[in-house]
Amino acid sequence: MQTWKLKKKTTQNTHKPWGRRIVCVLFVLATLVGGVYNFPFIWNRGAGLAEAKTGIGIPTVEVEGFRLGLDLQGGTHLTYEADMSQIPEDRRLLALEGVRDVIERRADSFGVAEPVVQTSTTGGKYRIIIELAGVLDVNEAIALIGETPVLEFKSPGQELDREPTQEEIDQLEAANTSQRAAAQVVLDRALAGENFDDLVREFSIEKDAATRLGIIENITADSYFMEYAAMIEKRYLAPGQVNGNLLENEDGVSVFKYLSKSNQTQSQLSHILICFEGNTGCENPIPAIEASIQIGKVKEEATPENFAELAKQYSVDSSAQAGGSLGWASSESYVAPFALAASTLEKGKISDVVETEFGYHLIYKQDEKTIPTYTIQRVLMEFSDIYDIIPGASPWVNTELSGKHLEQAAVEFDQNTGTPYVALTFNGEGGDLFAKLTEQYVGQPIAIFLDGTPISTPVVQQAIYGGQAVITGSFTIDEAKLLAQRLNAGALPVPVNLLSQQTVGPTLGIISLKSSVNAALIGFVLIAIYMISWYRLPGLIAIIALILFAMLNLAAYKMFGVTITLASIAGFILSVGMAVDGNVLILERFKEEYAAGRDFNSSVDEAFRRAWSAIRDGNLTTLIAAGVLFWFSTSFVRGFALTLAIGVALSMFTAITVSRVYLKSVLELKALRKSALYGLKR
Repeated sequence: MQTWKLKKKTTQNTHKPWGRRIVCVLFVLATLVGGVYNFPFIWNRGAGLAEAKTGIGIPTVEVEGFRLGLDLQGGTHLTYEADMSQIPEDRRLLALEGVRDVIERRADSFGVAEPVVQTSTTGGKYRIIIELAGVLDVNEAIALIGETPVLEFKSPGQELDREPTQEEIDQLEAANTSQRAAAQVVLDRALAGENFDDLVREFSIEKDAATRLGIIENITADSYFMEYAAMIEKRYLAPGQVNGNLLENEDGVSVFKYLSKSNQTQSQLSHILICFEGNTGCENPIPAIEASIQIGKVKEEATPENFAELAKQYSVDSSAQAGGSLGWASSESYVAPFALAASTLEKGKISDVVETEFGYHLIYKQDEKTIPTYTIQRVLMEFSDIYDIIPGASPWVNTELSGKHLEQAAVEFDQNTGTPYVALTFNGEGGDLFAKLTEQYVGQPIAIFLDGTPISTPVVQQAIYGGQAVITGSFTIDEAKLLAQRLNAGALPVPVNLLSQQTVGPTLGIISLKSSVNAALIGFVLIAIYMISWYRLPGLIAIIALILFAMLNLAAYKMFGVTITLASIAGFILSVGMAVDGNVLILERFKEEYAAGRDFNSSVDEAFRRAWSAIRDGNLTTLIAAGVLFWFSTSFVRGFALTLAIGVALSMFTAITVSRVYLKSVLELKALRKSALYGLKR
């Protein structure tokens, strides 16, 4: 008798999983590439442990491409205490950070791989902890780091330490002849009508050439770029015309194109500012009604003759010490309400009260003028001078002004534009010296050096009197804070006293390194033996995935410059254990699902799905702990936390993704499936 029967569904794949197999092959290739990248010395038949020389000529041990920490490479560990007895309490942290910054840059001068310089304020003590991996000349390290930071103000140099030799003069002339010839080729191409934007991109040495295309706006006859204005006026250039001659100056050799001309009205202004609660940048706010009464009182008293004295008495702006003077500027330099009031004000008059986001202002217009301004586009090319030829020569000359004359540097905000700048306060002697310098070098830079390195080269816009000065520019807040910090580091007398020193020799370093590597290899082999003996083929697959995990970890250390210490290796080994734990959870769940009657494919999928929550929660809690250790600890503990976090993140990827691809790809082969399933029946 014929009967109908329900055909059972099958979960067997009806197509070949080529996509999964391709991914599987890619993972295998990634493992091999990782091995070549991490251990090139194996393929080059060289030794993994090599000798190198640090910046002070001391041999030490390193593994090619990896950064080794103090305990593995050998080096110096120093602890200093900063003497804050002469520093006001509210400025001590700033002083400590400034000294830390200086010491870090000094440590960099050793050529050390990732020096560690940290500060500590525990128990009212201000300490600096320094770890210099590879630096074994302790006396030289102590001598260099132990010095108080040196802050110097230098003017443009006109003399050399020695006279150049004839050979050096000939060398300079040859270099300049070659550079002029190269610039002339660019000029000829520009005169022939070639696209000027393309020439800027190809030849200009200016850092922002690709974005600003060499365009310089608002050039006046008394600005830093006055030579271009003089050339335009002398040669009667028309807008859009390329200047037919090269222009040589301290910037280099230029080919420039005159773009446009406009007239700019500039005003010589002074102001008195009274700020109140809620205003931008107001350091000592008062109620708005009190500020309104105060500015009204000043308005009644103010005359052109006493305006400067009233500014010194009442104004809270940084210009107060200079009688409220803002110098010559165009209306674009000010916020809209201030600019509008100033533009409509008659020369020699004092405005009514003007309110801006910074507070209440009174504005006094001393003078007004209209000047031509030019916009150009230039290709700036290299041009040598004698300082490039004579080794060690500097284009800067020391002045009498130094860090001992600087009382304080602080970040402030422009009351009109809101942009940050650095305000400097000099003592009486320093104010006089600075005034003489700024009188002499209007339109030229005065460089500020810290420990022999220039940290700022601002151009003097006008003579500055009264011991108050500002450094302006396109600062971000962080950049302004860093500059102020460095200035204070050189200005504040913060001696540092050595409390302790420890050294680790290169012999101990190489022994520790070899022991650590051997321990890691032995641990990995023991894990592999356990996994294979207990889970058979699935265990072998898990170990192959772990090899990729190890390669990815080491590649991350190498690419991102992670400093490897004994603690870092411990973090790596712990992450290996967590990666194995993830695989064990998956395989045990696989055994349970298959024993419950599921077929192979659904057992694999269900095993990974159910194991994921346990793996995720365990790894996330470890990542949180690693994050806490990293942010709230120092030195070796941070290294342990970093490598642990990297390992845990990668272990989740390899356990859930790589192991799954390997397992499903290999066990789809019938010849291997029986062996694998036999291993899971234990």
